[in-house]
Amino acid sequence: MDFNIQVRGILQIGNIELMITESMINTWIISGILILFAAVVRAKLKNFKEIPTGFQNVVEYIVEFFDNFVKSTAGERLSYLGNWYFMVFLFIVVSNTSGALLMPLMMRPPTADWAVNFTLACCTLVILHAMSIRYKKRKYFKQYLEPFFIFLPINVISELARPISLSFRLFGNVVSGLIIVSLLYGMAPIFVQFGFPLIAHAFFDLFAGFIQAYVFVIVSMSLIGILSQPSEA
Repeated sequence: MDFNIQVRGILQIGNIELMITESMINTWIISGILILFAAVVRAKLKNFKEIPTGFQNVVEYIVEFFDNFVKSTAGERLSYLGNWYFMVFLFIVVSNTSGALLMPLMMRPPTADWAVNFTLACCTLVILHAMSIRYKKRKYFKQYLEPFFIFLPINVISELARPISLSFRLFGNVVSGLIIVSLLYGMAPIFVQFGFPLIAHAFFDLFAGFIQAYVFVIVSMSLIGILSQPSEA
């Protein structure tokens, strides 16, 4: 398997050439699947029942579980961020687990592209600072001068390093699994490629993929919850 990001097309906008990569296409596909899934769930829950049963009961359980998870991680006052991070969690899980389907097609999952992970991490960075400004007010800017004003450049660099470390954690784990499974496909004879490599897919794409999505979300929300705590007067 070629580990380079493949360019599938070029979109010409005036004098600007926009490269359409396989990561972009796979992201669009997964986003479309999630939008379709949300539309189906919305249609099934159109006739909402006060006493949930069946499918509605499952959906309410998942929503309530994630809502409690957000409150315990980021705090009650940031519980409204659960909507965004539930979407991020689903996107990362589906992206990670899509490797089992995309690998035989010689395509890589979106989260195996650092640019995708960095974009998600930058969203966390924006939310983090927006919440910090909202709850800390003027003390938000004062923290960059602590313990002395000469530490301003170091404090700024440390803040900019957060999305880089967060994105590389997800990227490294996904790509490492991608490399190992690709090596198994390359070394295994044809008649066993539907056996042992599938076990590797089950671990790296399903189990590890779910864990990495969980880690990304819980680290993001923990950072936001901790760094947006109102300072004591």
